[in-house]
Amino acid sequence: MALTVAIIGALEKEVAQVYETLEQRSQSDEAGLSVARGRLGSVCIVACTAGMGTVNAAAATQHLISAYGAGTVIFSGIAGGLNPALHIGDVVVGERLRYLDTDTALIAESVPGLEEFASTEHLVALAEEELLAQGYRVVDAAAQELPAGTINADETSHQTEAEQATTAPVLDDQPRYLRGTIATGDRFVTGDAMRAAAIEATSADCVEMEGAAVAHIATKNGAACLVLRAISDNCDEAYDALSQRQFDLDEYARSASALTLGIVRRLEAEER
Repeated sequence: MALTVAIIGALEKEVAQVYETLEQRSQSDEAGLSVARGRLGSVCIVACTAGMGTVNAAAATQHLISAYGAGTVIFSGIAGGLNPALHIGDVVVGERLRYLDTDTALIAESVPGLEEFASTEHLVALAEEELLAQGYRVVDAAAQELPAGTINADETSHQTEAEQATTAPVLDDQPRYLRGTIATGDRFVTGDAMRAAAIEATSADCVEMEGAAVAHIATKNGAACLVLRAISDNCDEAYDALSQRQFDLDEYARSASALTLGIVRRLEAEER
């Protein structure tokens, strides 16, 4: 049976590139969603714009799993940076997803009995492979910027591809990524006080409004999941002001969706 992957974004711009790329695409309105169906090679894709917030994200995730049997869910989009080592345009691969404004002890009283969630390790590894293939380098959170220089081949011969990317000479325009923690809450985080509170509550690298809910529902259903976020701001802009930077937001959203498409192609290669 063909692999079915659900791709979800909160905003239309976060899934527009996916819609454009689908082969044999069709569209239908169901469960309050406009669902696009199609293929990427041999992989069946169901994709939709969920809307913002945990309830919308959870509802969309459950519908695509229940209605289409999606065994893998990928959520990509933009987020506000919390980690000072991150720059605008950097990508966070959500190894861990934590609720920001939720009593997680009460959540954990129900299946799957967890207070925090995680992207599937295999999908995280595929994401890292795709990031490196697209020219991203690993964020050095300790040094924040790495010294340029020539690396001795003998010194790097035993390193993994990701480790070599960390120690490679830095180019000013080279995109970067971090395997880290994403915080999810139902309020738009802006200003020093909200930013500091989010960091204290979750120790997260970035904050958004959907990822933990997607991982929560995927885990509840035994589906694999991956959450990717491109940093669009540093939680220093009101939502209305951020929305006015249409070109920038489109660019960051397309960076995240391009990674999603690359990851799906890697999944397809594994299925052959």
